[in-house]
Formats: sequence, C-alpha cells, structure tokens
Amino acid sequence: MRPRCLVIIPTYNERDNIAWLILHIQGQGPEYDVLVVDDNSPDGTGELVEEIANESGGRVHALHRPGKLGLGTAYLEGFRFGLQHGYDYLFQMDADFSHKPEYLAPLLQAAQRTGVAVGSRNVAGGGVEHWPWYRKLISRGGSFYSRAVLGLKTRDCTSGFKCFGRVVLQSLNLAEQVQSSGFGFQVEVNCLCEWAGFEVSEVPIIFPDRLLGQSKMSRKIFLEAFLLVWKLRTRRNKFRRAIGLVEERTSEGMAAADAE
Repeated sequence: MRPRCLVIIPTYNERDNIAWLILHIQGQGPEYDVLVVDDNSPDGTGELVEEIANESGGRVHALHRPGKLGLGTAYLEGFRFGLQHGYDYLFQMDADFSHKPEYLAPLLQAAQRTGVAVGSRNVAGGGVEHWPWYRKLISRGGSFYSRAVLGLKTRDCTSGFKCFGRVVLQSLNLAEQVQSSGFGFQVEVNCLCEWAGFEVSEVPIIFPDRLLGQSKMSRKIFLEAFLLVWKLRTRRNKFRRAIGLVEERTSEGMAAADAE
C-alpha cells in the first residue's frame, strides 16, 4: 500500500505561486495530499486555496488563521491536522517553488528508513541557484554556527524542506516542546529530533531563488534565530528528561515501527 502523505505549506501572500505548486505536488503521485495554512493573506491566497480544495476530491485542505502567527505555529497546526487525519508521513514545504516538488519522493524514501529527512543544500549534490555571495555566506554560516554551538550532525540546519514519519512527531510532542515561532523553528526541530535519538537523513536538493513574490526573511528573523541557538544549548538534558528517553531510536527501530 502507498503511504498517506500530507504536504504542509504555510502561506502569506502567495497567490501567484500556490495554484501551480499544488498542481505540481499532486503530479508527483496520488499519495501526496496538500494542506495550506494561510495567515489571512491580503492578496486572497486563502480564498483561492479554498476554491481549489472544494474541487480537489479531498486531496487539498485549507486551514485559515486570523493573521501572521509565525511559521513554527503554522507547521505545528499542520502536524496536528495530519496526525488527527491518519497521515503516515508529513512534509514541510515553502510556497515559493524554492522547494521543488520532485524532491518529495526522495525525501519520503529517506524518511521511511530513518523517520526524519531533510532537503539539504550542504551535502554532496546539493546547492543553491541564483543567490548572491552574501546570501550564500549567511546560509552556510548559519548552519555552521548552529552545528558548532549545538553539536548537531545535520549539515543544513536551516532547511525548511523536511519529511517526518508520524511515529517521530507523536513521540516528540512538538506542541509541548517547541518554543520558537519564526524561522528558528527549523533549527529547533532538528535539535529535538537529534536529541531524541532519531537519525536525520539529508537528501541533496538544488535550491533556486523564488520566482514570484517577496521573501519573508528579515533582520529581526535572523537575530531571533541567532539568539535561539544559545537558548537551545541549555535545554538538551531537560528535553531528554521530558520525553523520558531511555534508549536511542535507530533505523532498525523505525523499520520495525513501519512494519507493525
């Protein structure tokens, strides 16, 4: 049987991209459903997704929020929706086509082995396109800084293209553990997965700059992520006690869980 997969896409003013993106995701196979979490976009993104959902035969869902409540909380609401509706694997994905839908299948295959997979720009075969040198420096530097301070194995700590098995999300209880609401959410989730003993697979991806719309990155967001790293460093032991971790989860353990 094909696994049931839910691709979660937070949106704010992505009307120019979202319809094409949903179409491309659905083209990857019948196992991929879509949930768009829209933060009351003034450009009508939410209304457009609602129209698409009504004609999708249950493959597209819309979740409407009253305003900009943060990237992290959007994903947490998406995870909650996916778990409640019985999905086996849940994806994080941007709405601007910088995350290419054709990478969904490799991410799924990797997550089926280890429970967690990240689309990585910083491993062999991965990279970026059409980025100025300073943006490359910020991205690489951010991951290096996070890995150095937190001792993470994941090489692309800031990647927002991820796939989780439901057993991982259920065991981590992210709604109780996650403290960041912005882009620092990506680093925090990597920490929580590694601290809990899950192996994070990195799948090489090519990351182009967005074609339409405007980037949501800002100095405020960058500073929030910078400071978050030091806060996370103090939380490791507390986190492991909170989830009652007794032994590390391994790839073999994930395979056994999938077989049950």
